[in-house]
Amino acid sequence: MLKKHSQLFLSGLIAVDSLIVLFSWFAAYWLRINLTWIPLRGMPSFEAYAWSAIPVWIVFIFNANNLGLYRPLRGKSFSSEWAVIVKVVIFSGLMLSALAFFYRGDSFSRVIAAYFLVLLVILLSATHWGIRILLIRFRKKGFNLRHVLILGVGDLAQTLSEKLKLHPEYGFNVVGFLMEPQATPVETIDKKKILGKSEDVSRIIKEFGVDQVFIAFPLKSQGSIEDVLGFLTEETVTIKVVPDLVQFVSLQSDIEELDGLPIISISDNPLYGWNLVIKRSVDVVFSALAIFLLAPLMALIALVVKLESPGPVFYRQEREGLDRKVFNMLKFRSMRTDAESNSGPVWASKGDDRRTRIGAFLRTTSLDELPQLYNVLKGDMSLVGPRPERPVFIDDFKKTIPKYMLRMKMKAGLTGWAQVNGWRGNTSLEKRIEFDLYYIQNWSLGFDFKILFMTVWKGFVNPHAY
Repeated sequence: MLKKHSQLFLSGLIAVDSLIVLFSWFAAYWLRINLTWIPLRGMPSFEAYAWSAIPVWIVFIFNANNLGLYRPLRGKSFSSEWAVIVKVVIFSGLMLSALAFFYRGDSFSRVIAAYFLVLLVILLSATHWGIRILLIRFRKKGFNLRHVLILGVGDLAQTLSEKLKLHPEYGFNVVGFLMEPQATPVETIDKKKILGKSEDVSRIIKEFGVDQVFIAFPLKSQGSIEDVLGFLTEETVTIKVVPDLVQFVSLQSDIEELDGLPIISISDNPLYGWNLVIKRSVDVVFSALAIFLLAPLMALIALVVKLESPGPVFYRQEREGLDRKVFNMLKFRSMRTDAESNSGPVWASKGDDRRTRIGAFLRTTSLDELPQLYNVLKGDMSLVGPRPERPVFIDDFKKTIPKYMLRMKMKAGLTGWAQVNGWRGNTSLEKRIEFDLYYIQNWSLGFDFKILFMTVWKGFVNPHAY
């Protein structure tokens, strides 16, 4: 019954999308005729555009189907669906442009094409969002549900059950749990929900009309998973395995494929491919612009530093960044040239008498960090990321602070999530690592801009900057 309803829903969705494609195509033609802010230089007849709607529709449906727009939405965010919509529209535009290049008939307007693609993105996004909201409301009322059976009664099974309950909009109804041999249920699992043991799986599927089976056995129960899969060979339910790797996941996790072999990545960073290109492009553009705009201020600071005390204007210090790569980080010199001759490498402290007078002001206002814009432009650092640390301190921290080295998975930053939240200077290293890892796990370009804005707004002056 559910499969029949799914096919009916899919057919309806394709029909709605088809109407949107045709409407957008003819609406684009109408807009070009009636909006004369771009002069008309001759256009093909309406008949030509009417006939061309057929290949336009075919190209769209082909791309939508192949790029996954009509795959089940259950359990997926709208942002991921919207990304597919944009991808479908872009690919369709490129394919239609290629077809138009080989077409020797009437010349099609590029303005109409632009109107069409923009309308298509807007209308498809609005329609799919509306359908999603409608489905969520239906599922919260108990309609269009998927009945789920969880195999396992341990912490992993309980976590899975809680996650499913947190998202009623996904439409998953947990009918109960099955115990593995020799298992002991965790106290938080409702004993009334334990329907039997794993060997009863076929009977429970039929009795409760189960649609999906989630295998959530602990890592040590590899043999039990093999037995259950043997019991399920004659069943038609969807089978999903939840790997007991949550305790080991530290950064970005993902499932990759190597020539058909699935590989689970449990420690990775989000910067690869276009993400890496985009972040580096932002670093180059904004650091170059900041250097240009702040050049008079930096020249004035350099002059004052030089006049106040003997020694160089800039202080170069070895720091470690991405993958423990060592580089020389630049700062305006804020201390005496012999600051560490007696003490060795130590952190600055409140009222540190090694600072010069101008140095105390520069450190309090973070203006001593401005030369690091050159490190960003060069590629040693990024505008946003975990702050780089000295190798001598890293060798100590990695032995005493769990997950400290994970911050080396991303390029060091001029500012960071920890810094704008007050965790800088002589504050808790554990909290700083917590905020750094949160940033790496949740990186996005928008997150970077938020941190930059917070840095300008409240990040320069800090009571722990000394």
